[in-house]
Amino acid sequence: MRALVTGASSGIGRATAAALVARGHSVLGASRDPDRLAPADRVPRVEYAALDLTDPAAVEAFAGRLADVDVLVNAAGESQSGPLEGLPAEALERLFRLDVLAPVRLTQLALPGMRAPGHGRVVMVGSMPASFPLAHHSSYVATEAAIRGFADAARLELSPFSVHITTVEPGSVSTGIGQRRTTYVADGSPYADDVATMLAVLDRNEAAGTVLRMVARRHGPRR
Repeated sequence: MRALVTGASSGIGRATAAALVARGHSVLGASRDPDRLAPADRVPRVEYAALDLTDPAAVEAFAGRLADVDVLVNAAGESQSGPLEGLPAEALERLFRLDVLAPVRLTQLALPGMRAPGHGRVVMVGSMPASFPLAHHSSYVATEAAIRGFADAARLELSPFSVHITTVEPGSVSTGIGQRRTTYVADGSPYADDVATMLAVLDRNEAAGTVLRMVARRHGPRR
């Protein structure tokens, strides 16, 4: 089978790509700038391709690479923190484009090639805050809830065609996402102390195996 894994340069995406290769899959790994990856960061036998998920034109241009994909793992994403009162509009838009709109569009582009032969698997890698919201994480919680909502509804549409869509919601996993988290707290914010406490707890606690089980599963689970 041919698999596309986004976010294949680090974290859950990288581990999933490696696990799929070990299972004998042909894997295309999407990364924002694969040319900058050190040899040690590349998964052997994974074909890397550049894809900036925040650029709608780049996502559309990637359509040809999705025509023969049997498995799509949308693992790329970004975390965002800060009190709702102070989140910049452009930061919200960027997060939704990366964590929601891009994976949904990639799924749309991949579905015709899965539906016609009557087999396919899409895995949306979300996060536990979709079910257990965190204070000062409202934007991230919203994106993870949105991606789960898309998957839950689409599952009902796709199952008659033997195309299965699954959401995986890991808890705190040491993937490096904490180091890439964007945080927006204005100087003198009344929320500053609470945000600092929340981030300290997250970083202290900082699921490829679960993703792999969803890829191999014969029937679409409820979630």
